Amino acid sequence: MSKQTLVLLYGGRSAERDVSVLSAESVMRAVNYDKFFVKTYFISQTGRFIKTQEFSEKPAETDHLMTNETIQLDQEIKPSDIYDENAVVFPVLHGPMGEDGSIQGFLEVLKMPYVGTNVLSSSVAMDKITTKRVLESTGIPQVAYTVYIEGQDLETCLSETLAKLSFPIFVKPANMGSSVGISKAQSKEELKEAIQLALTYDSRILIEQGVVAREIEVGLLGNAVVKSTLPGEVVKDVDFYDYQAKYIDNKITMAIPAEIDQETMTSMRAYAEAAFKALGGCGLSRCDFFLCQDGQVYLNELNTMPGFTQWSMYPLLWETMGLSYDHLIEELVALAQEMFDRRESHLI
Repeated sequence: MSKQTLVLLYGGRSAERDVSVLSAESVMRAVNYDKFFVKTYFISQTGRFIKTQEFSEKPAETDHLMTNETIQLDQEIKPSDIYDENAVVFPVLHGPMGEDGSIQGFLEVLKMPYVGTNVLSSSVAMDKITTKRVLESTGIPQVAYTVYIEGQDLETCLSETLAKLSFPIFVKPANMGSSVGISKAQSKEELKEAIQLALTYDSRILIEQGVVAREIEVGLLGNAVVKSTLPGEVVKDVDFYDYQAKYIDNKITMAIPAEIDQETMTSMRAYAEAAFKALGGCGLSRCDFFLCQDGQVYLNELNTMPGFTQWSMYPLLWETMGLSYDHLIEELVALAQEMFDRRESHLI
């Protein structure tokens, strides 16, 4: 039986490019090489496409993917050169220019199946403000928020925010993940500084009510039929689960499944599946919730390309459900091909 070609796209131009490398290396080592032949392509910080390694068997522990520090520009290719008629693409890319619909549109133009949500769903889910506005229409509970758009009067925004929200307040770039650019403000001055920091990553800023809550996550998998995992909990050793704590210091542990009551667990899974469908999701996502001390559940965000590192929540959630890392990859590839065939069938 001939092997399926799997193209790993990784790196990228966003601030989450280092996470992408970690995720791609984990996928590269987890693939069942009895079934897949793997090609890898690196997108540099400046947007160059570089042809990197190909693997017909499991890489050695000493094999590592190219990074911006080890880039070989003599291997640069045209972006369209990744085309392979019989391949499925796994865009292991996080953040802007990776999971915001841009690379998905590029792959659709190339007429290549790809893992993950489509152009519209990726774009909507990537933008935290748009996600909130879509989910409001479905009645899914979310924490109170305000919005600042670059160019608006900052003092007016601050006045509106302080009238609606109380400290602590969290400030987030609308189009960024992995906790990049997120700050916790305890005063008006800190709020102004947090907005300025967030503006270095995006022109659309989400300002949210801080809550004392546990952070619970649910994995989603499927196309027309969506499956969800039992919830897992992020257990923090730090007050604020920022990028440094999450990926550099690794000051977190995970409780899978989370120690929560059955009613709350069922509610979260239902909200997660409803959110995924409301945004037109397909393939995969991870839905993140806040669980407050009074039992109130708030949906925080929907991540359409969650981390795939060896300590990432998404693959661990599915492992708890009996779907191993390598079989999860196989399922994602099959879903990608199914969605590609469906899209093509609609072009009549």
